[in-house]
Amino acid sequence: MEWTDRGTILGTRRHGETSVIVELMTQLRGRHLGLVRGGRSKRLQPVLQPGNDVTVIWRARLDEHLGVMTIEPLKSRAGAILQDRMALSALQMQTELLRLLPEREPNTQLFSALQVCLEHLDAPTLLAELLVRLELAMLDALGFGLDLQACAQTGAKAGLIYVSPKSGRAVGSDAGAPYKDRLLPLPSFLTREHAMTADRTPEDLSHGFALSHFFLQRHVYQPRGLRASASREEAVRLILAAAQRSNLAV
Repeated sequence: MEWTDRGTILGTRRHGETSVIVELMTQLRGRHLGLVRGGRSKRLQPVLQPGNDVTVIWRARLDEHLGVMTIEPLKSRAGAILQDRMALSALQMQTELLRLLPEREPNTQLFSALQVCLEHLDAPTLLAELLVRLELAMLDALGFGLDLQACAQTGAKAGLIYVSPKSGRAVGSDAGAPYKDRLLPLPSFLTREHAMTADRTPEDLSHGFALSHFFLQRHVYQPRGLRASASREEAVRLILAAAQRSNLAV
């Protein structure tokens, strides 16, 4: 068995004296693990850092085996990320999120979303939106996607400002008014009506993170006996603070 793919390093763990087991988010084969012989060498250690893009050749006698990976660098980000606290926290948030995926289940959408997030680690307002969308895409990949296209009660596609915490469906302003204290705010940048024109204020972005966190907590973390990591909390705090500073500077 053999294949070649592109991937982004999510993490590594030591195996024996000289090797490591590498965890990748691959373009065509989802989250995948493999053994890299000599992975602790001076040549490979800088390559096998979280956030770096690599080309990988995977080989095994049988498909269900762990397999051996040959890895070559494609794009290095780790050095710059390690020098930026916000970028490092955002990367940790993403890697921990993607570890919730079943291994070897293809998901090109999440791979592409990860790539876009990693390319904008220095743009806090845009990064915040991208991370919210990544978390919502994760919910969708795990079978718990939200329906934000039309009002759950009326079917209207305009004036969507709430989300039902029970159904995960959007609710319009008029239909939701009597229940607004029990509904979650829907940021305008997540609606089709205002996606291109919405202001990405820190408040809207905070509502976005709260929305994705609520449903991740209900459908993913709690059933697995988990909770959102400290890395997520720190990343959200740092990104929103940076977005606030960016808004004030304009």
